[in-house]
Amino acid sequence: MIKKIIVSTCLLLSLVSFAQQATSSPYSYYGIGDVRFKGALENRSMAGLSVAPDSIHINLENPAGFANLKLTTFTMGGSQNFTSLKADNQNASAQRTTLDYLALGLPLGKFGAGFGIIPYSSVGYKIETVATDPTQANKRFDGSGGLNKVFLGLGYKILHNLSIGADVHYNFGQIQSNNLEFMPYVPIGSRELNVANLSGVNFDIGMMFQSKISKNLSFFSSLNYSPESVLISNNTRDIATVTYGSNFNLAVVDELENIITKANLKLPRKLSVGAGVGNSGRWLLGAEITLQDKGSLINDYNASSNAGYGKSEKYSIGGFYIPENKTFSSYGKRITYRAGLKYEKTGLIINSQSINDVGLTLGVGLPLIGTFSNVNIGLELGKKGTTATGLVQENYTNLNLSFSLNDKWFRKTKFN
Repeated sequence: MIKKIIVSTCLLLSLVSFAQQATSSPYSYYGIGDVRFKGALENRSMAGLSVAPDSIHINLENPAGFANLKLTTFTMGGSQNFTSLKADNQNASAQRTTLDYLALGLPLGKFGAGFGIIPYSSVGYKIETVATDPTQANKRFDGSGGLNKVFLGLGYKILHNLSIGADVHYNFGQIQSNNLEFMPYVPIGSRELNVANLSGVNFDIGMMFQSKISKNLSFFSSLNYSPESVLISNNTRDIATVTYGSNFNLAVVDELENIITKANLKLPRKLSVGAGVGNSGRWLLGAEITLQDKGSLINDYNASSNAGYGKSEKYSIGGFYIPENKTFSSYGKRITYRAGLKYEKTGLIINSQSINDVGLTLGVGLPLIGTFSNVNIGLELGKKGTTATGLVQENYTNLNLSFSLNDKWFRKTKFN
């Protein structure tokens, strides 16, 4: 059954691009856009917590988790995002529907493998500045695209309570920005079109450990490290005179200049450390800290004198609870309830203000009767940015949905 679902999903994804406009944040103008959460919805609903091993859910944040899989697991997730944008005396709203990840995990004895695709960052903004002086030009900025990751990972169980893992990511994507300057009531202007084609490779290594504190209580810990890596950006800048209509549909009148450049961006090294306590399969309470060095992500076309990057930090507290995981008489007692709180210092600094992200996450895991598979539903409420120094505050609501489908592969069917 799971094989048919995977084939059908891959056919569907041949019609869907991961380079979707998956954000409506003006902050996605900077660097390579909004960096999105890497993990599955099960972890996202706990504010990103990923410290405990799991035999039926894929851990996309720590490759050591692949070694704990007991069943072949296929997972995919998507989100509906609603954002309210607030600035001085101005308000706006936007919404987006996105596909968040697609992955397959395979148990291989003491080994476990996983592969899939994850959008890493997204660019999506439309900004217009109207000059107060009629002799000055108005400006419109819009951008789209992002960076995606195709990954292949392998985990190995050294001991029954200790596993390690590593994965390799191939990064690819395209970011496009369109800047238009025009005089009021004059249907002609100048356009600067920038296209950045991104590519590169990076690695992750991870470890997961658990030990018994007492009969019904265990200690869990995890570590994940990503070394610094290079992201190559092949840039094309096209400057032209254009005409435009009421919907700002552009038509090139005269191409003035075409410039091709190349830049080496740096994805900074990152370290995540987490720990928690709980009763395996029943409940968990834990915390995780992620520290990331200063990145070098400003490209030729989006360099700004008032913006830069510093070190980033993320703090998460979360957990789950299952009333009775081994019962089959009550469906309600087998539902998984998840929750978490997060605080993130994104590392982006504009007008000397650090752009921070604070959020609350909630979720439920609904088991499919007669299987180990489940449907996960999540809710995320948060605030990003500030209205200080002329900036924008984003209040967002994310509705998330994922499927985690389990089956046994590589077994020989017997007939009587």
